[in-house]
Amino acid sequence: MKQTAVDWLFEQVWITSGEDLNELLEQAKEMEKNDIDNKVIHFAEWLTKKHTSTLITLYEHFEEQYYNETFNK
Repeated sequence: MKQTAVDWLFEQVWITSGEDLNELLEQAKEMEKNDIDNKVIHFAEWLTKKHTSTLITLYEHFEEQYYNETFNK
C-alpha cells in the first residue's frame, strides 16, 4: 500500500527531533500535490482510451470555436 503524505508526515514527526516542522509540512503538501497531479494524468489516460470518438468531437468543436474567436474578430 502506498504511503500517504499524512502518514509520511506523522512518521517524520515521530522520528525527527529538532527538525523544522514547517519544512516537513511543506514537503507533505508537495507530496499531496503530486498525488493529485498523478490522478489527473491517469484520468486523462483513461478518458482517452474509453471515449476517443467523444473527445474527437469535442476537439473539433473547440477547434472551430477557437478559430472563430481568434480569426473572426
